[in-house]
Amino acid sequence: MKFSTITASLGLAGAVFAAPPPTFSTIQPNNAEISAAAATAATNSYKHAKYVPGRAFDRIVHIWLENTDYDKALGESHLNELTKEGILLTNYFALTHTSEPNYMASAGGDYFGLGNDNFERLPQNVSTIADLLESKNITWAEYQEDMPYTGYAGFQYLNQQNGANDYVRKHNPLIFYDSVFLNPNRLANIKNLTEFDADLSAKALPQWSFITPNMTDDGHDSNIVTAGTWSYNFLKPLLANEYFTKNTLVILTFDENETYADKNQVYAVLLGDIPNNLKGTQDGTFYDHYSLLSSVQANWGLASLGRGDCGANVFEIIAQKTGYRNKFVDTTNLYNNQSGPGYLSDASVPIPAPSHCANPAGGVPEPIWPAPVGWNCHKQFPQQWPKPFGWPF
Repeated sequence: MKFSTITASLGLAGAVFAAPPPTFSTIQPNNAEISAAAATAATNSYKHAKYVPGRAFDRIVHIWLENTDYDKALGESHLNELTKEGILLTNYFALTHTSEPNYMASAGGDYFGLGNDNFERLPQNVSTIADLLESKNITWAEYQEDMPYTGYAGFQYLNQQNGANDYVRKHNPLIFYDSVFLNPNRLANIKNLTEFDADLSAKALPQWSFITPNMTDDGHDSNIVTAGTWSYNFLKPLLANEYFTKNTLVILTFDENETYADKNQVYAVLLGDIPNNLKGTQDGTFYDHYSLLSSVQANWGLASLGRGDCGANVFEIIAQKTGYRNKFVDTTNLYNNQSGPGYLSDASVPIPAPSHCANPAGGVPEPIWPAPVGWNCHKQFPQQWPKPFGWPF
């Protein structure tokens, strides 16, 4: 399929962001187009970047697997072995179903009403974790297994031998946001997983990273044994690598559970530079995917996004170093198994402005980028991102 062109003209209350028409594929380009794009795709290096010391860790790494109930994941032998080397989070929840809104929220602090895995984009003034990190010159990257080239923005990329799903856009947290997608320098931080090996070998890893296995290795199109085996084989050598492990926190978790009617609790374990006396222990504090943001904010003293990250509990291993006090959350009636209304599901609902935090994890009550009171591109500009011929949904 040829590249489809969609023009984004963002009309916002109080601000207008005009961008050249981005070019990308809704499914996947042909091999000639991939080769041409790959030949000019820039990839950032962090070899000479100066690390910004964190209050608890200097590097934070997120790894997400797919669609597995808590008990099933915990019972998988490889994940069980990894659990012995870290802190098991026994009260960690995903936010909703399906996959995409969970990934979206992990980067932007909200899923904006999304309850499916459609091709979605968010306006350019919606801030993300990238804004927070860059505010203090903290390097970041995403590593997406089998993405065809750095900065690829297509809907998916199939295995060229058997046609199976490999890379999918819905598992790429930052690509949904035009503040990243329309910024070439930021796109150069969204790489194939092979670039992780190169950065590791060069001792040039960024300080924040998000790693997504392909659709087989993450368990989505396979099973928990495959996902557990991949995780063990990927992480076991890294945990023995002094450069990688030193002052590094790894969060291994799942996007959502498998049984949608149940509470959306998922397996999560903290690995990396964990004190010996904490290895093999459990933390029963309530956390969810917003804790990934608040923990980063607490670790580096960052502002918030002014969304679900405000007041979200911080991983205790970081909270104890920063003085942040977590709150008790009664999960008796907490399910988190469907999305509420919002911008991406209801044209009458605007994106709310970021709010000030009463209990900011990073100690900064004002959000990173105060935005207009509200806006609604779907209502005001219903044709701004029309679905081209061949759209898969």
